Amino acid sequence: MASTNWQKEIQPLIKKYKGKKHPLDYNNVYQLLVMVVLSAQDSDRNINKLAPDLFKAFPDMKSLSNADAESLYPFIRKVRNFRNKTKWLLELSSQIKEDKYIPTTLEALTELPGIGRKSANVIMREAGVKAEGIIVDLHVVRVAPRLGLAVGSDPKKLEKQMMELLAPKDWGEVGMAISFLGREICRPTKPKCPECVMNKVCDYFKANNQDVLG
Repeated sequence: MASTNWQKEIQPLIKKYKGKKHPLDYNNVYQLLVMVVLSAQDSDRNINKLAPDLFKAFPDMKSLSNADAESLYPFIRKVRNFRNKTKWLLELSSQIKEDKYIPTTLEALTELPGIGRKSANVIMREAGVKAEGIIVDLHVVRVAPRLGLAVGSDPKKLEKQMMELLAPKDWGEVGMAISFLGREICRPTKPKCPECVMNKVCDYFKANNQDVLG
């Protein structure tokens, strides 16, 4: 919907969720980085459950860089695709070596094994550094086209469309805000449209709630 001033209309959503912590229950950037790698195609809930024991055994990047696959497996065996993720964690920890060397730019983060654009954008948002892109997770892939903010299902193309429509100052918060909206209100089935702060401009609401609009 090209006529919508998304820069203006997205503000209530950003305001609603601004600064709300990511659902991964981390205490520092090291923990976040590890948990982001582990959470790919798995649930935040599952990763949150196993994280305390993992971080008791490997409290920082240095200890992780001295680990091997056999010592990691017992802690992350219940994670989807755990063998590959173990390999990625061992590779990235041997590159970074210490917490203070964890990168916080999109380019440097996406060069690490197991870190794509979405993961890098999450880490940068939670670390409080200037955004270079927009978080596009599974919720955003569903919700952004529903709103009419972007079209398609390719995360990179959706991100590019949103970056063109929205001001860079909002990039850091908007992806996470749309994600929270998708988790709480804009559910895959039976979305709670009447409660949504975006229903005045939402394509899905307009198409499916004619009786409400009257």
